[in-house]
Amino acid sequence: MKQKFDVMGMTCASCQAHVNKSVSHLEGVRDCNVNLLSENMEVDYDESKLSSDDIIAAVRKGGYDAALANSEKKEAVSSDIASINARKDEDLKKRKRSLIASFIFTVPLFYLSMGSMMHWPGIPDIFLGHAHMMIMALTQLLLCMIVLGINSHYFIGGFKSLFHLAPNMDSLIAIGSGASFGYSVYAMYMMAYYMGKLDLNKAHSYHMSLYFESAAMIVTLISLGKYFEARSKKRTSDAINALVDLAPSQATLLDHGVEKIVSIDDIRVGDQVVVKTGESVAVDGKIIDGSASIDESMITGESIPVDKTVGDLVIGSTINKNGRIIVECMKTNEASTLSQIIALVEEAGNSKAPIARLADVISGYFVPAVIGIALLTFIAWMLLGQSFNFALNCAIAVLVISCPCALGLATPTAIMVGTGRGAKLGILVKDAETLENTSKIDTVVFDKTGTLTYGKPQVTDVEVYDERLIDYALSLESLSSHPLAKAICEFKEITPLTVTDYQEIPGGGLSGTIAGKAIFAGNKRLMDQKGIPVQSKHDYAKEGKTVLYFAIDGSYAGLMALADEIKEEAKAVVHDLQERGIKTLMLTGDNQVTAQAIAHQLGMDVKAEVLPADKEEVVRSLQDQGHQVAMVGDGINDAPALTRANIGVSFTSGLDIAIDAADVVLMKNNLHDLVVAIDLSHATIKNIKENLFWALFYNVICIPVAAGVFYHAFGWQLSPMLGAFAMSFSSVFVVSNALRLRLFKPAAYEENKQVHEKKHVHIENYKEDVPMRTFTKEEADKTIDVEGMMCENCVKHVTKALTNLGEEAIVSLDENKAYVKGEASDDEIIKAIDEAGYKVTNITAKKAYDKVIEVPDIMCNNCVKHVTNALNALDGVAAHVSLEDKKAYVTLSKPVDDETLKKAIEDADYTVGKIYD
Repeated sequence: MKQKFDVMGMTCASCQAHVNKSVSHLEGVRDCNVNLLSENMEVDYDESKLSSDDIIAAVRKGGYDAALANSEKKEAVSSDIASINARKDEDLKKRKRSLIASFIFTVPLFYLSMGSMMHWPGIPDIFLGHAHMMIMALTQLLLCMIVLGINSHYFIGGFKSLFHLAPNMDSLIAIGSGASFGYSVYAMYMMAYYMGKLDLNKAHSYHMSLYFESAAMIVTLISLGKYFEARSKKRTSDAINALVDLAPSQATLLDHGVEKIVSIDDIRVGDQVVVKTGESVAVDGKIIDGSASIDESMITGESIPVDKTVGDLVIGSTINKNGRIIVECMKTNEASTLSQIIALVEEAGNSKAPIARLADVISGYFVPAVIGIALLTFIAWMLLGQSFNFALNCAIAVLVISCPCALGLATPTAIMVGTGRGAKLGILVKDAETLENTSKIDTVVFDKTGTLTYGKPQVTDVEVYDERLIDYALSLESLSSHPLAKAICEFKEITPLTVTDYQEIPGGGLSGTIAGKAIFAGNKRLMDQKGIPVQSKHDYAKEGKTVLYFAIDGSYAGLMALADEIKEEAKAVVHDLQERGIKTLMLTGDNQVTAQAIAHQLGMDVKAEVLPADKEEVVRSLQDQGHQVAMVGDGINDAPALTRANIGVSFTSGLDIAIDAADVVLMKNNLHDLVVAIDLSHATIKNIKENLFWALFYNVICIPVAAGVFYHAFGWQLSPMLGAFAMSFSSVFVVSNALRLRLFKPAAYEENKQVHEKKHVHIENYKEDVPMRTFTKEEADKTIDVEGMMCENCVKHVTKALTNLGEEAIVSLDENKAYVKGEASDDEIIKAIDEAGYKVTNITAKKAYDKVIEVPDIMCNNCVKHVTNALNALDGVAAHVSLEDKKAYVTLSKPVDDETLKKAIEDADYTVGKIYD
């Protein structure tokens, strides 16, 4: 069976390896996978041969502690993660308190020790001079013991690991600091001995051999690095917790027609759940009633919401942007898509092979070698007849000069400066392992939406077949909250026209009425349903664009093409990576046509129609082929792939989970910073290797001197004090070399400071290509005399003013007249033309009817209906009644007198005004 354990006490890769070794050697263990970052391990073992208690005992025997992780699925996702986070928070607070306390006592200790020798100001007389040597020594001893007591875990863990023949960085710290302290205690006793003999000069020589400040400074500086390491580990583990937080905790259950708020855990397969506008979809299931626009970006990564209706599937944790639906549950919370993503993130994190720290590898051989050299030095000088003090002095000098401070600082100082420089350039790197891995990347996998593209649809092309298209389209779309509608409204500012009878057509588009004209906007399926033939001059689908078609009053008016635009710098970044020998691949949930169109523009490979789990699988496959993979993405669906990859890269514009799951965060949302991060990683790793080389080279040179190899030839004997000084100089050199990284200037950085502006929309006018509804001047309902028209632009202005009223118009510059066909009143026409800057001098109506009857009591459409029915009931009468004009227009097929017409209207309870022939 497979079982998960929490492991406590691991501090480095050596600890992880030792825990793995302790458990793997047990009979019955098939596989053991220890994860340092999440502080747990998963063991596959034979229950008939082994128990969980045996595994825990093996871990404890190795010097660490373990406990069974929570076995219940739900608890493992929430409570267990919460307890781990709480433990890490408490550990971080404890480290911070210890670090502050260590500095409080280390700083005065260092000042007293070094200041007395260097004659620094501010040291009280009671600590100076031969007469006060023991006061100084006791004070240093007291301060040092407090610091070592605060950091006792280094000694406990370090010596435990050493006793188990698995020395780690803690062992180096314990031996180095312990050697300094032990020698200093020895020197104190010798001081006391010679002071008792009143030999102050001899006592002073031992006073100068006190290295309490070295012992304290070693553990304090290491604690500082460990604190920053703990903070990075905590941020790494926040990803799964953020994923868990996405899941809704409650759902609206529909129980026999009654809505009830219940816990998400109470929902079972077959239950019906209500989801209203703005709510999260609580469960994975099928819509059985209603329609909605669902934002699936947290699952699919695609920015455009999907219209869903009865029969369509919905995914839990997605957002209902508009509409009300009833969903039949098909999966419980434990088996939901989001839970599967959480499981993928956990599995990817637990199976990621840790990078072996070069310092830890060296330490495994370095520490035993140094101990052996020190022992051999002591024995050799004793056999050669030297005094015990001389032999001990040489042995201690070897231990002091080989202090692991330089070796310990070689990596963290370079990492600290490198990450600091990265932050200044807008690149956040979570830990040292990330910088190491980034330098080895040979393949970069990009998510499309929000990474290579802006993640927001924009209008790119407009084909106009009716000059009213843009005004009518934007007026209609302004009433919709759909992202495509918002994109259309953003591409041009207008004052929206009045829209009536507005309706959203599920899976189709929108409809409404403007100035009496029926308007339709939507996909080709909607146009086909309305019997409106569409046309296009370009194949926008091949360019990866979404097309919306528009119709006005039953005639095709044009189209608008929208696309998620490629970022300006994307192509250059792909080129820069390829120049560095790095392969590039785009992953997307888009269809093959759209994906290929974008990949072709960027000059990179692509895998289309990739689901969230498949993205992680693609990364895994590349790793199985031996590639070091970086994944760049910003959606929740990218989290498993980001975690699986050797390096996960995200943006601050991305969702929080993607940022938490990533190893590198690009603060400026500029893809060029990915190239900068890779270059910075190479520079940092080179610096680390230089530091390690110096730390080792220094030891190769100084250890023989400290051992007294050159004593007989040249009389060279290195005192522990000089050894400590050399050790300090080694550390200064390492830190100074690391500080050179502050001068790092990426080649790709300056040349890419550009502002990404919105692209110009390509608009083509094809209105002549579509037969428009036309009429002759003789067929016009009214002839309007217009004063002030001087050119063709004037004609356009007057035409637009009339068409905005819903009128069909023919405007003649030569005649200074406008011929219109429609139902607008004279007052509306006069006002529209006046607002356009022209003057109406006369309106002549065509005598289209035999009688025009004023009916002032008409107040609504029901009144229109009643009057119309009353007149049409008369033999030989055909009537059209206008609510706006409050008139009845009558056509007679045979003679009917005015009294008959008047009586018919009055019998319907309406008053009759004048009757015109």
